[in-house]
Formats: sequence, structure tokens, C-alpha cells
Amino acid sequence: MQNQTFVYVTYIETSINELWDALTKSEFTKTYWSGRHIESDWKAGSPITLIMDDGKTDWYGKILQCEPPKLLSYTFQFEWLEDLRSEPASKVMYELETIGETVKLTVTHTELTEKMFNGISKGWPGILSKLKSMLERGK
Repeated sequence: MQNQTFVYVTYIETSINELWDALTKSEFTKTYWSGRHIESDWKAGSPITLIMDDGKTDWYGKILQCEPPKLLSYTFQFEWLEDLRSEPASKVMYELETIGETVKLTVTHTELTEKMFNGISKGWPGILSKLKSMLERGK
């Protein structure tokens, strides 16, 4: 059953445009996706793919909404992890909001099976922590 939702909220000392670039530009995504990079033209209906160093696909999906620099959503389907390949597609949404000197980033991952929830709930915190460190400290 696809009914689990994972939500992660963090506040990052950066500008909304810098955070948007970090989420959507391949050269930035490599730094916090463990060497993997995201490819897309960021238009609704277009594909989005996370590519590993060896050129294989980690996960893929389709852009649902792209409203720079405030909202991005896409479907999410594992390719690389064999035990999660057969799981149904889920949805990811990033919401960005400037609050003073920081940007509030809310990542909501919905329509998750229990198996997918268990997997992504271990992955997202590390990825988003690396993103925050990269933007705030440059590493």
C-alpha cells in the first residue's frame, strides 16, 4: 500500500536562488548526492534522472511541477537498487521559502510503500545534511 509520507524540514543560510541552483544544477548535485548527478531540463513532463559515476541510473522520474525558485516536484522510481526496483513510483516535492537570512527547505516524499519509506527515510537526512553543509560552509 502506497500511503506513507516522509517530510524533512531544514533551514539553510543561503539565498533562495543559490539553493535552487544547488537542487537543479548537475555540478552542484554531485557534491551532496555522493558523486551522482541529476539530469533534467526542468520542464513539466520531462525526465529527471540521477546518474552514477559509471553512467548507470540510480533513480529516475518525470517532472511534475517546476516553478523556480520556489517549487519543484517529480516522480521517483529506483533503478539501481534491485530490491526496490519493483516498488511503485512515488512523488518528491521541494518547497523553498525565504525567511530572513535563511531559506526554509521542505522536502516531502509521498505515496511510499513501507519498504520505500524505510529506505528513503535513511537516505534523505544524509543527502540534505550534505546539501546544507555545502551551501553554508562550502564543503
